[in-house]
Amino acid sequence: MGFSKEEISRSRRFWSSLWRGIKTVFVLFTMFLSFLLVSAPIFLAVADALLPSALLHRLSPPTNLSSHLTNYDFRHSLIDIPLISIVRSAIILCVYGLCDGPKLSRGPYLTITMICSVSSLIYVSLKAAFVFGEPAIGDGGGNYFRAAEVALFLCSSVLAIGHIVVAYRTSCRERRKLLVFKIDIEAVSACNKNVYPRYQKILQQERLK
Repeated sequence: MGFSKEEISRSRRFWSSLWRGIKTVFVLFTMFLSFLLVSAPIFLAVADALLPSALLHRLSPPTNLSSHLTNYDFRHSLIDIPLISIVRSAIILCVYGLCDGPKLSRGPYLTITMICSVSSLIYVSLKAAFVFGEPAIGDGGGNYFRAAEVALFLCSSVLAIGHIVVAYRTSCRERRKLLVFKIDIEAVSACNKNVYPRYQKILQQERLK
């Protein structure tokens, strides 16, 4: 038994609407990914400022910053890890906000990001050697406390490497933009030099006639 024309028309409308919906979702998803890539330095800086602090809050009882600094010990205290992340993200975010296209492509943004990230990685690595070279304190030296410490150090290190990767990709993207912009400017300049003078000569000849 064959399908009627109304059933075929409904089926076509259904599949057409479904295909339009899939294309709309795909376009929105692509725009969202593009927005994340463009805003990656900002999102990464915010994550760098919040995640290590949240992990430290799980490790230690809620106390104020002054008590952490008063009882600070390089071999045992972990307050410097989130502080380094906050300072690092603040410096990188400020430099990113102050730089324009050329400075983002080749200049202070990539250089300062590399300096901040590499120096913080070196500091975190040295501190990890001291912290994990001694028995864990707190929570009876249990596995949970040690795992949380490892997570804190890994989080700070991964975010530092993430800053370097994002800064490099941002500089490459801005370099491509400047290259395209330069090509467009050269094309317009060539057009102004070659086309418009000829056009003006033609107009002058038409006026003389």
